[in-house]
This record gives sequence, structure tokens and C-alpha cells, in this order.
Amino acid sequence: MTETLPFRRDLLITSLCAALPLALAAGEAEASKIDPAQTIVRLPDQIAWKSPPDFPEHSVESAPLFGSTEGDGLYLTLVRWWPGYMSAPHAYVTDRLCVVVSGTWWVNSGADFDPGNTIPAPAGTFVRRVAHTPHYDGVKKDGKEPAIIAICGMAPVHVKWFDPKPPRWRRV
Repeated sequence: MTETLPFRRDLLITSLCAALPLALAAGEAEASKIDPAQTIVRLPDQIAWKSPPDFPEHSVESAPLFGSTEGDGLYLTLVRWWPGYMSAPHAYVTDRLCVVVSGTWWVNSGADFDPGNTIPAPAGTFVRRVAHTPHYDGVKKDGKEPAIIAICGMAPVHVKWFDPKPPRWRRV
């Protein structure tokens, strides 16, 4: 009796394995097409970058991806800092969660602008900007490429500048 049980099990497994290719070939599964109302895709060349009106060309640009920093609720935006430019010290009324997507972003906290004390945040770095705390950032002039940062938070952001005189940017 014990000798026939392994034989029957092996026979059953062999039969199932032999039938498997036939079952798979009988009808190929067909995946559904993507529904653009359910999965929204914007390729890099479809993302619209804009410079703030009071900033020099190729200093900083942003590309809203979801929501709005001026509206209410969750937003996600991309910010691109070009080498040689940084923001003046400022703060927001809500936290901002930042991930460096490419390049190196230079960051510091405090109301006194001192680019020499910024620290590098290379691609892949997470930076949390705590609400109501002064900070500044950008890319040093010897940077090889712009830094692109994905920023998420709750709007409205209500920026507060610590030096109320323009410009809101600094050439470094």
C-alpha cells in the first residue's frame, strides 16, 4: 500500500504538468487598456514649467502636478533650481515634504542668508520643511545641473519673507 501512494502522486503531478502548456495556450489573457480617467500619466515632455514673474530666467521654475499651493488641500509640485540661484529666507504656514528627484539641492534653516552654511541634499534625499520656520535653498553657482525637487504639502502655503525687500531670490 505504501509503495503505490508515491506512484499515484507522481503520476498525477506528471499528468498536470503535461497539461499545463495546453491550458496556457488555449486562450491568452488580454489585459485591459489604460483608462486615462483612472490613471493619469504625464510624461516629462508634457510637464509645463513656469518661472515666477519676478525671478530671472533660468533661476527657478515650478510645475504643478496636483492641486495648487494657492488653493485648499493637498498639492504636489516640482521645483527646479538652476545653478547660481537661491531663495531669500522665508517660511510657510504648513509643513512641506520634499524629495530631491535629481541634482543636488543646497539647504539651510534660519533667517540669516549664508550660502556657505548650506548642506547638500543629493538626489533621493528627503527634506521636511517645518511650518513657520525660516529657511532658504537653491543650487550653488558651481553646480553641474539644476536640482529638481518634488514638494508636497497642504495649501494654502502663505509664504512669509524674512527680508521684505525684493528680490525674493539671491544670486550666489
